[in-house]
Amino acid sequence: MKKLASIVTLLTLSVVHMYGQETSKQVFEIKVITSVESIIPSGLGRSRLISSNDERDYKQFTSSRTEENNTRNKSKRKDIRLKNFEETKLLNFYNLGGIRFQNIAANDALISSKLTEMLSEGWDLMFITSAVESDAGKNDDNGIFITRYILKRKFN
Repeated sequence: MKKLASIVTLLTLSVVHMYGQETSKQVFEIKVITSVESIIPSGLGRSRLISSNDERDYKQFTSSRTEENNTRNKSKRKDIRLKNFEETKLLNFYNLGGIRFQNIAANDALISSKLTEMLSEGWDLMFITSAVESDAGKNDDNGIFITRYILKRKFN
């Protein structure tokens, strides 16, 4: 019984130590890398890996709506756009002969290279999310496969 009481006391002290001490906030920076890969037949699309080199403060382009104040956000698109970004050319999924598995493998190698470099720079991959907009019928020959890689690292 005395042994059990000692174990409970140790566990209680551990929990108090873990949650009882004042913790300092860790500050992270977030980076989003986006790959846009064309799935347009005949290889007519454009595929890219995009990474912003500029920062934007979302607060400058955000408004709050309420029942009393229902005015539109007046932010100008030209103020949101940026021209300082990294653009890596990727290959399209299709060419005139159909789907090109070599192109997919080449894109995978380029994306892997980018992510490997970022991991070596201290970034941690948090999330990956993908979406597809593909052929919606006879008259729709547009389509993209988009993937967002969301990374974080501690501020120094």
